[in-house]
Order: sequence, then structure tokens, then C-alpha cells
Amino acid sequence: MEIRKPNILELEEILMLSPQALFEGTMGRVKPTDEKIKRLIEPLLEKGCYYLIATEDSKLMGWILIGASKDQFTDMVIGFIYELYVKHEFRGKGISKQLMKNAIDHLKLEGYPEIRLGVFAENHAIQLYEEMGFSARNITMSLPV
Repeated sequence: MEIRKPNILELEEILMLSPQALFEGTMGRVKPTDEKIKRLIEPLLEKGCYYLIATEDSKLMGWILIGASKDQFTDMVIGFIYELYVKHEFRGKGISKQLMKNAIDHLKLEGYPEIRLGVFAENHAIQLYEEMGFSARNITMSLPV
């Protein structure tokens, strides 16, 4: 398995699959359109965020989107993991863990004092994040009315 930045064709594949990735990451609560994905992702890429992809035999297996973010309370610039996704047929092979390790290494090398991510409470990826050393920092609660 190779982990690296994507080429143009691989980036197009990621953007094509991103609605499904967001749908799954939000536990089915959000079914975004291609246009919504574009409005979410383009500003991140324009400000310097980037993807790392996992490939094998020229097949895209998964990706992680990383870059800078600013703490809304302290204005501290931190590293942020915006998205992590592994295609269904490649799950259960440790790809998420390898993508996370590489992302953490990249963000550390870039000098961020802290790395954060957001995740829905029911998402099974929380176990991986905790295993990687992440802990709950703040919790957003919801009351349907």
C-alpha cells in the first residue's frame, strides 16, 4: 500500500465519492449533492488543505483530508482532520489507521501544536480515533423539536 497525495484523476474520483463519504460519516443524516460537496471542499483546498490517499495496484482505497483550522475561541491555528474515508471493499484491512498515522505525521511536521477532528457520536470510527490518542474535547448536543 502506498500513501501519497492524489493526482488529478484520483482527486476527481474522491470528489465523485465524497457525497457517499459524507452521508456515511454523518450516520445518514446528510445526503449532500455534488454542489454541496464542492462548496464544502473547494474552500478547504484553496486555503491549503490537501488529501492523502491510500492506493494499491493503481486502485484508490481511501483518503484523508487534512490541513489548518483556527480555534474559534483562542484563534490558535491547529492541524485538523476534515475527512477520513475507506471504500467498502477495502475496509477491515487497517487502511484507516495507516491514513491517520500518515496524516498525524504530516501535521506534526508542519508544526501544528495540536490536531483535532470532528465525528458524529454514533460513528464507529471513534474507537480508532481513541486508539490513536484522540479524546473528547467538546461535545455538541442536539434536541429535535
